Amino acid sequence: MSEQYIVSMQKWCEEILESYHHSYEELSRNHHKDTLENWKSELEIFQAQLNKDDRPDNKEVYERADRLFTQFEAYFDDENNEQESILRAHNEAGTVPIGGHTLPPLPYSYDALEPYIDREIMRLHHDKHHQSYVDGLNKAEKEMQKARQTNNFELIKHWEREAAFHGAGHYLHTIFWNVMSPNGGGMPSGMLMREINQTFGSFEKFKTHFSEAAKNVEAVGWAILVWAPRSRRLEILQAEKHQNLSQWDVIPLLTLDVWEHAYYLQYKNERKKYVENWWNVVNWREVERRFHEAQQLKWKPF
Repeated sequence: MSEQYIVSMQKWCEEILESYHHSYEELSRNHHKDTLENWKSELEIFQAQLNKDDRPDNKEVYERADRLFTQFEAYFDDENNEQESILRAHNEAGTVPIGGHTLPPLPYSYDALEPYIDREIMRLHHDKHHQSYVDGLNKAEKEMQKARQTNNFELIKHWEREAAFHGAGHYLHTIFWNVMSPNGGGMPSGMLMREINQTFGSFEKFKTHFSEAAKNVEAVGWAILVWAPRSRRLEILQAEKHQNLSQWDVIPLLTLDVWEHAYYLQYKNERKKYVENWWNVVNWREVERRFHEAQQLKWKPF
């Protein structure tokens, strides 16, 4: 047995052990720790025998290395197969897997809402800010999954907060892009218009109320028109950041982002002007569609 072959096998042992230690946490989620430790011990015994004078012959060295590597590869195959099964089940059910949220595409080009919302604002807002909420939500979900698997909930308060912030940011922005359109503006019609008149007195009164709510959000946040299944009517809410000072048990219909990244490059500190111009791009057809589906949900009123 040549010394060069022995050196290469020793290096292989070091590399595969390094890979084992690097991947241990990931592998131990799906394989019993004793199984992994037994494999590691067998590899270390093999590695030690390579340094002895009475080491095995070429054929035995090759066969043992091949068996060890095949076992190690199988651990990853099992995990990948399990992940593929999970993803396949989610796809068939039409659900998003844990930590699998994605950035939805804009339903129009970056410059489609000009002159009311600048191209560069739309690009940064969608590609950078919304993407960061998607990434943050995925990270929080995976960390909470890890907490369940390890039974270590030391940081659960932090990750629950992260999930609330980034999750609300992701979901509100997903609505926001669709309730705007280059062919927007004007007024709603049909059932939504009747409901607005009944709840707020008139469209103008609704528009004024919604605009003032948006202009007066403390620091950064949203104005949101919602359907409330419990009271069975429309309401206007504020949200600070994305998730604070709002209500549960309601369905958002129309959202207006008044974080500074939504308008500052174009309007500077003139939030009022941004809010007034925003009405020119409201996609009432999408709001009407959301209302038609939402108002079918009605809880017992209290």
